[in-house]
Amino acid sequence: MSGTTTTGRLYGVGLGPGDPSLMTVRAVEVIADADVIAYHSARHGRSIARSIAARHIRPDHVEEALVYPVTTETTDHPGGYRGAMEDFYTEAAARLAVHLDAGRTVAVLAEGDPLFYGSYMHMHKRLADRYETEVVPGVTSVSGAAARLGAPLVEGDEVLTILPGTLPEEELTARLAATDAAVVMKLGRTFPKVRRALERSGRLADARYAERATMDGERTARLADVDAESVPYFSVAVLPSRVGLGGDAGDHRAAEGGEVVVVGTGPAGPLWLTPESKGALAAADDLVGYTTYLDRVPVRPGQQRHGSDNKVESERAEFALDLARRGRSVAVVSGGDPGVFAMATAVLEVASQPEYADVPVRVLPGVTAANAAAAAAGAPLGHDYATVSLSDRLKPWEVIAERLRAAATADLVLALYNPGSRSRTWQVAKARELLLEHRAPDTPVVVARDVGGDGQCVRIVRLAELVPEEVDMRTILLVGSSRTRVVRRGDGSEVVWTPRRY
Repeated sequence: MSGTTTTGRLYGVGLGPGDPSLMTVRAVEVIADADVIAYHSARHGRSIARSIAARHIRPDHVEEALVYPVTTETTDHPGGYRGAMEDFYTEAAARLAVHLDAGRTVAVLAEGDPLFYGSYMHMHKRLADRYETEVVPGVTSVSGAAARLGAPLVEGDEVLTILPGTLPEEELTARLAATDAAVVMKLGRTFPKVRRALERSGRLADARYAERATMDGERTARLADVDAESVPYFSVAVLPSRVGLGGDAGDHRAAEGGEVVVVGTGPAGPLWLTPESKGALAAADDLVGYTTYLDRVPVRPGQQRHGSDNKVESERAEFALDLARRGRSVAVVSGGDPGVFAMATAVLEVASQPEYADVPVRVLPGVTAANAAAAAAGAPLGHDYATVSLSDRLKPWEVIAERLRAAATADLVLALYNPGSRSRTWQVAKARELLLEHRAPDTPVVVARDVGGDGQCVRIVRLAELVPEEVDMRTILLVGSSRTRVVRRGDGSEVVWTPRRY
């Protein structure tokens, strides 16, 4: 509420999703007390908002029909559609201001809730700082649609995403893939695009359709069965709670056959996940992975979690593929990028066996530890670089040493994974000794530990000063080339970068 003058009072009145009986008591009170009833309409003169409130509008009410200059047609306004609408809202606000200045109470009617994708908000932004104002909330079309579908929207820790169908298709697809539940507004001519986005995100089978919910002519259906030519603007697409879907989603997947999706979670928590990876983790019947990585994934009702230590990759892959053969949708959870010293290779190796030849396997990329560490330090990987694991658990040290020499001789920046652990304490020292044969002692080295985590520590040291005892399995090393530079910034921090020119 704002303003303290003796002018009239402005109300934004939410009318609910369409059924007049869903108007709030407060909405009815405000309309009864108002001097002026304002409502938006198209040029044909019919107003949905007025029709909802019709029984409460008296003959002595002053009515202000705010008629849109355009809806979906083209305009010759020099500012295009947006310019035409801006001029309209400015003119409409000026009309209402005349009544308010005269001391009249003005109620602007709004379908649903006044501040939820509604036209009232354009009046509010232009008038609320000048006149005493109250917004009367209303039941939204989202709630009306969910009620008519009889489908829980969200449950527990699930996330509900509200999307306008006017978004670009790629954006819709990414957001639908990443969220638990969603409602897509403003269908009409956007329906084919929204349907494609639901299909591309793997959510079409779960999507529901609600048209004119709570109003005359109401229709609900599975969205996949709806004819695009029949869809009006006043309709929504609903992805209900995954929990609420219960066995339906699992039965649908089982009928289609199971699959294994190897998901890269990045170097740390949810901020590093792609929308596609979030969606795959949420949609899986089973999660399989190293316990530390599984702990990064939120617990979801009905989802089975199968954790193990980090030394049984082949057994873990075989277990996941066996689940998929039984019709389960399985996400194998990997840190970083699953194709970089991680689980994708193990899964594909086992999947190459004849008995798993028909099990679908997908690999979803993630942010690698090297890329995360490089970004935290500056741009040390700005030119050619090589990635080497210092772990000799799966290959002999002689092979590692040979590759280090080759990369050092070629003057490549080096990303050194798995540099040390409690049982491997000498590899970093040997690598430093070998690299010093080819690199200057002052070569910059990024020592990055727990990048993206609570204990993140990123330091820039010189190669000759690298202390092996300070390096463990949660650390990655980025060793510069002869061209790599370190610069001190104005705030005293250092950044490291490798020029792209030679």
